[in-house]
Amino acid sequence: MFGELKSKIETYLSESYKKNSLKDNLFIFEQLILKNKNISKIFFLYDELSEKKNMNESVANDFIHESITAYENLYNKVKPFHINEIKAWVGHVKCENKYKDIDNLFSSNVLTLENKIKSKKVILENLKQNNLNHKEVMNVPLKSMVNVANKTVSKFISSLNESERKELQKLLSTPKKTLMENYNKEKEIVLEKLNSKKSSENDAETIKTINQVLNKLQTESFSEINYYKLKQLNEGL
Repeated sequence: MFGELKSKIETYLSESYKKNSLKDNLFIFEQLILKNKNISKIFFLYDELSEKKNMNESVANDFIHESITAYENLYNKVKPFHINEIKAWVGHVKCENKYKDIDNLFSSNVLTLENKIKSKKVILENLKQNNLNHKEVMNVPLKSMVNVANKTVSKFISSLNESERKELQKLLSTPKKTLMENYNKEKEIVLEKLNSKKSSENDAETIKTINQVLNKLQTESFSEINYYKLKQLNEGL
């Protein structure tokens, strides 16, 4: 299950880079993945099990066994609400599950036992291989970015050319102070649009909804996720 979600996230981040909305989606990634220690560690397990590590068979088997134990302990701590939040964000994305074998490995469904055994063999052979095409990737400069989840973002960054990486680095290096200033400017624009829409509106229910949004905007403070929502609202007005 997490492999499917991870594949969707990586695909969505890659697509959002092409659409110039990567930074907004990285804010959501930070909120839903990086700040959730259990989910970020599960993602780390998926990254580790999908890499070539040049292990001998005995070590690779032990590594797989320990990973299964770690996953089970972490999964029991994840709340369904947090999984549903991720699904609401990327559930619409259509892509191949690049981590299908790891999903099978972690599955507790006894009816898929044969698939689990086959997938374990695939993962074992991959861990035994030597990574000859290792590329150093850029670290994404998010304040709360942790190493266990950084690989999810860097998966697609490694495929960018040098000029694209420099462009991305510049985009992501915006200081928080600047973001806050942009947030306040965006808020002023949205408030002006909503007040204008309210003055030309006759429907009572619509006016009530506009007032609720106005009150919310006037009382809420800056956060990356609020900035993202504000930009989405502005684009829809």
